[in-house]
Amino acid sequence: MKRGIGSPCQRAALDLVAKRAPGLLIRFGGHVMAAGATVNAENFEKFKSLFAEVAGELFAPTDLTRTLETDGNLEGSYISLATARLLENEIWGQGFPAPLFMDYFEVGQQRVRKDELLKLRLCTSDTRIDAIQFNFSTQPGNHSRVAYRLAINE
Repeated sequence: MKRGIGSPCQRAALDLVAKRAPGLLIRFGGHVMAAGATVNAENFEKFKSLFAEVAGELFAPTDLTRTLETDGNLEGSYISLATARLLENEIWGQGFPAPLFMDYFEVGQQRVRKDELLKLRLCTSDTRIDAIQFNFSTQPGNHSRVAYRLAINE
């Protein structure tokens, strides 16, 4: 059974699990931002328990919450092709992610495409944005708070 986990301490956590319970992990690997492990199905509950214990020691409480940090709202005049190009040309990476904006929008249109993506038209008083949401579970209502990144639709 393979599982991926996603925190800066993940590789260290798997290493500590392997040291505390030799033989529990068939193999593991990765780097600081992406790691995975293979565990026999019959050992998964033991792995889950030990990993939770290690996570409690290594991770800060904020690492264990479902908090999405954004850069706030983006003024309507900056929602443009020029701004998207500017952001696309910058270098983003670990510890310095691309800007993630958040705002409240009226949902003008929405339609499901290919059963896995939702195409939306989001509107504010001065802005209209064509948006795509991947792997959606529920469709938004008439108004929605949205976290988004500007990208160029090729």
